[in-house]
Amino acid sequence: MSKRILVVDDEIRYQRLLDANLRTDGYDVVTASNGVEAIEIFSSQPIDLILLDVMMPKLNGFEACQRIREYSNVPIVMLTAKGDEQDRVRGLDLGADDYLVKPFSATELLARVRAVLRRAEVSTNITQARYFTHGDIRIDFARAEVWRGSDPIQLSATEYRLLLQFIHNVGKIVSAEELLTSIWGPEYRTEKEVLWVSIARLRQKIEKEPHSPVHIVTRTGLGYLMPPTEEDSKEKEESKEPVALEEEQEKKDN
Repeated sequence: MSKRILVVDDEIRYQRLLDANLRTDGYDVVTASNGVEAIEIFSSQPIDLILLDVMMPKLNGFEACQRIREYSNVPIVMLTAKGDEQDRVRGLDLGADDYLVKPFSATELLARVRAVLRRAEVSTNITQARYFTHGDIRIDFARAEVWRGSDPIQLSATEYRLLLQFIHNVGKIVSAEELLTSIWGPEYRTEKEVLWVSIARLRQKIEKEPHSPVHIVTRTGLGYLMPPTEEDSKEKEESKEPVALEEEQEKKDN
């Protein structure tokens, strides 16, 4: 089944450009001219990814993104003009997974779309255990669900993959370059702004106090760390005890 992409742009020439290039790459394309139309279409049929322009009549891209994020984690790529940094940050902060700066080439468009769709297809067979807990956070890998206490948390595909990176590296510092390369791709390894916004958004969802995080901690100049819990530390100490006792016995025997 080909992926269905919703293209939202009030400029007909961009609609046609995006439609033509995406169909050439095998995607099914649906178009809308403003945020209101986009939400109506998204609510009525399955959509795998949304290309969402910022400046539009009736309901702009920011507002449309915010409304969609209230009930869906569908991948969203914002289309911004002139590389406006504030637009990029605002879009990411509202839950967009990526952005494209106009004008862009067909090659860049298709590469970004493939990358975002690839990130959205998170494998559930990433660990032999079904559950993982870290303090008050609990993750069900089989269902790709996350809770803080008894409250379910809705993460975008990118936020979920970011969380998984920390889970698989508990107790280890992961550099910004490593995170950008593994989640967004090697071409993003210098795009630290994307990572900063994504981590800030993830902290807002999983941390009780986002400004004093306990699940994702910054190590200035080095990267980020998910600290081991007391249980993790206890397990490590217990696993070391038999070795230590054997070594002590060898010393006595000698």
